[in-house]
Amino acid sequence: MSDALKTKPFNTKVSIDKAKLSKKNLRKWFLVADGETFTWSNRLERVQVIRKGIPYGSIGSISKKINSPVKTVLNIVGVPQTTYNKKKGNHSLLDSRDSELILRISEVIDYGIDTFNNEDEKFQRWLLKPNLSLGGSPPIKFFDTISGINEVKFCLTRIEYGNFA
Repeated sequence: MSDALKTKPFNTKVSIDKAKLSKKNLRKWFLVADGETFTWSNRLERVQVIRKGIPYGSIGSISKKINSPVKTVLNIVGVPQTTYNKKKGNHSLLDSRDSELILRISEVIDYGIDTFNNEDEKFQRWLLKPNLSLGGSPPIKFFDTISGINEVKFCLTRIEYGNFA
């Protein structure tokens, strides 16, 4: 056999070092609401945050991130304005379904802003424009379900890698 066909033995030390390095570079998500910061870096930590609940004030945080009125986010989540005002004033927590929706929306917003090279305004405009890969609907219209949020994330991933989106 020629030397060109020989393969190098697997170096476990290099593999372990790469794994340690990638673990240090994990994405850390956060959401600030009612003076409290909620952080998670993986799905299990997200589940813990969801189970504890996040305050109604997080709806306002999302509206600031996407530069839209709170009423827009309330419509996405399906919470009436009067309920929001009352529960926010009492510092009440969202139920687990709404907490998960808010956290996932926060993640996709942060991912979108990263995809658009931290140009918030470009991402915010993109959210409101009709998108062919989403059936001609604006991406923000998909924020009301987890499946819809996943579709928006797939769309952003295609943009990130230069594919049709």
